[in-house]
Amino acid sequence: MDGIVTDVAVGVKRGSDELLSGSVLNSPNSNMSSMVVTANGNDNKKFKGDDKMDGAPSRVLHIRKLPGEVTETEVIALGLPFGKVTNILMLKGKNQAFLELATEEAAITMVNYYSAVTPHLRNQPIYIQYSNHKELKTDNTLNQRAQAVLQAVTAVQATNAPISGTTVSESAVTPAQSPVLRIIIDNMYYPVTLDVLHQIFSKFGAVLKIITFTKNNQFQALLQYGDPVNAQQAKLALDGQNIYNACCTLRIDFSKLVNLNVKYNNDKSRDYTRPDLPSGDGQPALDPAIAAAFAKETSLLAVPGALSPLAIPNAAAAAAAAAAGRVGMPGVSAGGNTVLLVSNLNEEMVTPQSLFTLFGVYGDVQRVKILYNKKDSALIQMADGNQSQLAMSHLNGQKMYGKIIRVTLSKHQTVQLPREGLDDQGLTKDFGNSPLHRFKKPGSKNFQNIFPPSATLHLSNIPPSVAEEDLRTLFANTGGTVKAFKFFQRDHKMALLQMSTVEEAIQALIDLHNYNLGENHHLRVSFSKSTI
Repeated sequence: MDGIVTDVAVGVKRGSDELLSGSVLNSPNSNMSSMVVTANGNDNKKFKGDDKMDGAPSRVLHIRKLPGEVTETEVIALGLPFGKVTNILMLKGKNQAFLELATEEAAITMVNYYSAVTPHLRNQPIYIQYSNHKELKTDNTLNQRAQAVLQAVTAVQATNAPISGTTVSESAVTPAQSPVLRIIIDNMYYPVTLDVLHQIFSKFGAVLKIITFTKNNQFQALLQYGDPVNAQQAKLALDGQNIYNACCTLRIDFSKLVNLNVKYNNDKSRDYTRPDLPSGDGQPALDPAIAAAFAKETSLLAVPGALSPLAIPNAAAAAAAAAAGRVGMPGVSAGGNTVLLVSNLNEEMVTPQSLFTLFGVYGDVQRVKILYNKKDSALIQMADGNQSQLAMSHLNGQKMYGKIIRVTLSKHQTVQLPREGLDDQGLTKDFGNSPLHRFKKPGSKNFQNIFPPSATLHLSNIPPSVAEEDLRTLFANTGGTVKAFKFFQRDHKMALLQMSTVEEAIQALIDLHNYNLGENHHLRVSFSKSTI
């Protein structure tokens, strides 16, 4: 990692005085006292009881599965965005470390964030949990090289200038060249908007300007901080991280530019210091109240748990895409690709109708084609690009008929129907005129009720003659277990029903949406954000 310091040589001697040293960076606001900690062999033995996944919060965090060559600098960078780091202990032989933060609140914020967004060092996932220990007690014998590196890092962070007269080679310290970062997003399976970038990068300091664009078929952005140190910290902590589960990987470098010239405030570019800029592109100018709110927006840390939706697989991606679909969020055009490729389907069970029902939760499915030569794959054409993004972000990685399905955008622009008179064994179906489309009516309240797949289902259009027991039996017959049921107090036409897993709920929705309950009432089933 080249953000601040190159690899730190750490002397390790075998025996009772095994030296496990670590250098500590200043916190983002440069208020941390210089400190390097070491541990002797007894400390190493003492820190054995932390292999547990959960426990009482502590300001000491236990970090596991570290790559062998990882440096103290990289470990400390994990904690920097969340507050003051006060101590570190590296257990190199065990690929573990302990990081002490100044407050329990900072540690809680850090654990919550990283339980949602799996942290990676050198492209390997690592694991962070609360330690049994309430503070790190370490031997303060200083390793000279680590001390020198620490001084250099402290100087870079405090003044953003290299320090002379230390034993560190000049190449070990890379002062930030620019407050502007160039960001490339790899594996962009979900939409990433300007607002998502602002939310993530604001953790490291005030973001002044963002410009997004597509180059070489890749989504890229230029992002300007008020201070080059913030850019350095953001690069150190975020380069190589995934925004969402296993995708949307950030690749970050310093830009040669030192200032961005933003002409318009819209979905492609924004100057947070100039809320008065026009929107360009014939779009209405940003509402002044919203613009002022953007200008004042504080970092994520002011909102504890702001990224907590990520703890549910795909939920943040879903939220981003759902917002894009519902509110026409800038960054996802309605004219985008409408055709999805769905693979790893259970070819014994899947039908065009079952795909229509499941994908119809997120948009109006027009056509479905199960591929003749590859029956575990299908093409699904949605009504518009927003709906295809929405369906992809909610359903990719979910289980359908016992198999984890993969949903990506197809290169096809449309799904071809078979030629007249040609029998394709019922593998292709046109749903263009289906009465079951949920989103035909503009402004329908269904747009407000789009949620990720969940174990709890929302049932509606229940006739008065149907009792709780009837519905429990009906849903149990789909092969799952009904864990809970509740009619809405004011309206017995609606109810919540909870299956034991999300997969069971998906199956029940496929089987029972539009089920005829008699009295001309067809049951409507959708996913709920509530729990019973």
